[in-house]
Parts: sequence; C-alpha cells; structure tokens
Amino acid sequence: MKPGKRTILWVVPLLVIGVFYYFYGPQDDITENDSIDYIKNLSLVDNSNLTNEQAFHNYCEKGNWVYFETQKRQNVVEFKGECPVDGNIHPVNLQFIVNDEINGHTVGVLLLNHVKQTDEEREAYIQTVYNH
Repeated sequence: MKPGKRTILWVVPLLVIGVFYYFYGPQDDITENDSIDYIKNLSLVDNSNLTNEQAFHNYCEKGNWVYFETQKRQNVVEFKGECPVDGNIHPVNLQFIVNDEINGHTVGVLLLNHVKQTDEEREAYIQTVYNH
C-alpha cells in the first residue's frame, strides 16, 4: 500500500468520530426558556408566598436552573445547587417534568449528594427549603 492510501484509511474514521461528537457530544446547558420560567415562578408549598426561585435562592449557597429534553421527549427543568444537607453543604439536584403546554408539572427525582431520595425524603427536603 502506498503511504497516501494509509493516510486516507485513518482520516475517514476520524471524520466519522468528529461528526458523531458534533451532533451527539456534550451540549451547552439551556438556562433560559419558558419551562424554566414556569417552574421558577411556582410554589411547591401551598401556604407559602415564596416562589421556587426565591425559596432555593434563600436556602442554597449556589444554584442554577437548567432545561433539557429526555430521549422520551419529556421536558425537564432541573435545579442544580450546593445546599445544606444534615448541616453540611452538598450537591442537590431536583427535577420537574413539565407538560408540553407548560401549564402543569410533576415533581421528579431528588438527588442529595448524588444519591436518589425516596418520595417521602423529597417532600421533607422541599418543606425544609421552604421553611428556612
């Protein structure tokens, strides 16, 4: 084989990998859209005047809201923050599944320190955030 043909045999797979990375690689976080605004302006606690944005901002040291779509085409808004858990600051992720019309939602998974919490633990944590 001539050296030129060997080069082509290496370039083609690299180009294919590059194309896959471009289309399926890491994406920038979406931090502004209607679903995020909808969730931020809701309150998870019936007797509270605080919105989700206010409650988590007051309770957590750092935090941001991101939007993504799952492979099942669900609209998910996630709060990612550094918040108190048992007296220490730990990573917290709380997800909300927003319907397509952006007029209803379901509270999804809560991860405290990267560990999935039960529904009861999630509700207790939300109460803690709002009662702070």
